[in-house]
Amino acid sequence: MSSVSTATPSWLALRSAADDAARSTELAAVLARLLPSGPVVLHDLGAGTGGMTRWLAPRLPGPQEWVLRDGDAGILEHLDLDAVVDDAGRPIRIVTSVEVLEALDARAFAGASAVTASALLDVVTRDEAARIVRACVAAGAPAFFSLSVMGVVVLDPPDDIDATLGDAFNAHQRRDADGRRLLGPDAAPVLARLFADAGWRIRTSSTPWHLGPADAPLVAAWLDGWVDAAVEQHPELADDAAAYLARRSAQLDEGTLRVTVSHQDVLAWPR
Repeated sequence: MSSVSTATPSWLALRSAADDAARSTELAAVLARLLPSGPVVLHDLGAGTGGMTRWLAPRLPGPQEWVLRDGDAGILEHLDLDAVVDDAGRPIRIVTSVEVLEALDARAFAGASAVTASALLDVVTRDEAARIVRACVAAGAPAFFSLSVMGVVVLDPPDDIDATLGDAFNAHQRRDADGRRLLGPDAAPVLARLFADAGWRIRTSSTPWHLGPADAPLVAAWLDGWVDAAVEQHPELADDAAAYLARRSAQLDEGTLRVTVSHQDVLAWPR
């Protein structure tokens, strides 16, 4: 949904099972109770390949129409939602829209029953977060934003430079990307505060990934990306990071590496 898209269909497919295991079923149930009876319209921001829709639609009443909005037209070509149904088994209707958050109008969600997003907020700016909130408030549409990174990673067994790499990664998440200062791990608290300032109710839920030997392909890809981002932020870490990756890869091959990656889900709705 932002002007700079870093998601790929292969990465979204790799993380899909971990995402679905982490998302808050409790907040999804609250959202279901907030929806009106009869047909509902849901707008999903940064829709990617439709992971949020696949997980959430069967937990919500219908009939449902989903407006899937993303800044990357190419990734929307990989949507796989033909078998998705609502909680009564009715097929959902899909509409797609290619747009960027910088252009999000305050009336963008007019007629929406709810607004959702997944793994999006950490790559938006404060201004873009404010645009999202203004549009939700203008529409009176509850917002359920899932899997925002919180900047806390725990690896077991621990390593001497875990914290150094984690700090560098978090700084990279908060970087200036082509003139856009990203919120990174501050995103979920910033969004919650913006909604609270608008007088809305807020509920949050901790939704970490808990990854182990059964998730080895995802751990390997996540670890490469985590370390690469840290080194991009602080190139002087390159030599230590290469040795670190070798140690962690050996642990992964041995089945002894476990990783917890913190996320938070946020639900906001009018009082």
